[in-house]
Amino acid sequence: MAVPRKGLVHLYKNKDWDRLTAFEHTPHSTSTASQNLLIFIGGLFDGLLTVPYTSIISDALPPSWTLAEVRLSSSYTGWGTASLQKDASELSDCISYFRGIKTGKIVLMGNSTGCQDIIEYLTGAGHETRPSIEGGIIQAPVSDREGLIMMMDPDLYRNSCLAAQKMVDEGNGDEILPKKETGNVFPAPCTAKRWLSLASPNHDGDDDFFSSDLSDEQLGKTFGRLKKQSPLCVLMSGKDEHVPETVNKKGLFERWVEIVKRGEGIVDEVHSGVVHGASHNLGKDGEEIVGELVRRVLGFLEGLPEKESMDKHGHENL
Repeated sequence: MAVPRKGLVHLYKNKDWDRLTAFEHTPHSTSTASQNLLIFIGGLFDGLLTVPYTSIISDALPPSWTLAEVRLSSSYTGWGTASLQKDASELSDCISYFRGIKTGKIVLMGNSTGCQDIIEYLTGAGHETRPSIEGGIIQAPVSDREGLIMMMDPDLYRNSCLAAQKMVDEGNGDEILPKKETGNVFPAPCTAKRWLSLASPNHDGDDDFFSSDLSDEQLGKTFGRLKKQSPLCVLMSGKDEHVPETVNKKGLFERWVEIVKRGEGIVDEVHSGVVHGASHNLGKDGEEIVGELVRRVLGFLEGLPEKESMDKHGHENL
């Protein structure tokens, strides 16, 4: 049974129809506010406190750090009418807000689709204008396409993509794809465009960053565009139930690292890797496995270089 958590609720955006909050855990009693912040982004269907290890990480952080869980428009069942681009825009608002009240480092950590959000934030269109961050942690980066193929009848998967593509071609990509087309495999309203972003058999979906069959050229547009100013920690789950057993997780991780190294990015190879025995969000895993994840997260944060001089928007002062 989940226990209540103490914390602060921050209204980081309140404009027009956008009313977005972040919950900052406050487990430590200190005379001064913690200035370093780990912002956590959940996956599909996630919201506040739904990924159980966030509280454990929060409690393990040194007093100079706190963890905040961000609520995006895509949180809970909102993902089907959202996009990675919208998530990145809202994360920009969140980071800008916290840059205004904290003076330390800001690191993004994502689980599942939260990993895509981080890669999109750091490498997607418009990333140059977004507030900088001191690092990113992607935990359980998985392919939605490969996961859906595991879950769905082959004919249902193929027909769902055909139906979604037909809607997009007819100019109805932002309309909700009927449940009958997907078998309600994900019980949430989902537009035709977002379905193809997740599931496109053409390997060209907007969310398709982590599939095992992507080419080096495709990976170069994501991992290959990372910058050294925002080091990356990659934590794959060794027993991730959403990854096909045929996928060589260690080999895939090493391939991503190689693509990063070809560019300008940095991967913390000491603390990154496959967390053996870990499930997708470690929800039912033992203390030893969860403790290994926490150890790697803390090690990554501890090893980050000192924060460079930034302006109030998080852009580097030259």
